[in-house]
Amino acid sequence: MKISIITVTYNCELVLSDCLNSVASQKYKNIEHIIIDNASTDGTISLLNAKRDQLALLVSEKDEGIYHAMNKGIKLATGDIIGFLNSDDFYINNEVISKVVSEFKKEISLEACYSDLVYVNKNYTSKIVRYFKSCEFKKGLFSKGWCPPHPTFFVRKSVYEKYGNFNLDYCLAADVELMMRFFEVHKIKSHYIPEVWVKMRMGGTTNKSLKNILIQNLEILNSLKKNGLRANPVIFFLYKLISRAIQFLKR
Repeated sequence: MKISIITVTYNCELVLSDCLNSVASQKYKNIEHIIIDNASTDGTISLLNAKRDQLALLVSEKDEGIYHAMNKGIKLATGDIIGFLNSDDFYINNEVISKVVSEFKKEISLEACYSDLVYVNKNYTSKIVRYFKSCEFKKGLFSKGWCPPHPTFFVRKSVYEKYGNFNLDYCLAADVELMMRFFEVHKIKSHYIPEVWVKMRMGGTTNKSLKNILIQNLEILNSLKKNGLRANPVIFFLYKLISRAIQFLKR
């Protein structure tokens, strides 16, 4: 079973090594690591060129945003299973992909699996700031502001081929919309593994400002309606606030 891991990069030389090394150190070796770079102007390309032996493919050209770059990665991927690892994220240990493969091998009808994630201090990655604990999917959870942590989400390539890629109408919530579409609309068969797979540095695009957080949540509400799902804004934001508070308390 071949695993495609797609990483989108742009001017991230200071954090990228952790991402690259965490993939390269995985015990499971049938991995293609695809890098889609937005024509970085810092030392990102030099770093990537120095580690070309770890990469299956490096594409560096101007894109139209992170989700456009991710869609390019999906198109180029040749693996049976596709996962995304952001440039400032990294796997918690070298057994993550082995566990992913084990899940898919145990159940041939399984279409996706996901786990938990921890947010860590940008400069001190051993310091946990927030614990993003997920759960098994149940119908209606997306209307309550739920979604799996996207960097832990692994899906068969055939699911993208059947149900489509990231919707570029959404600037900050296309990952949530995609998972919503897969789970709620197309009812893919998934499995939740209750353990941490990924460390994510604080300060990503969505969480870097209250404005972006608001825009993302408004996009999610819009996508709920577009996908024919009930969306009560009061209930949605109430559940979001409670779940986020729990995540910060759990760390």
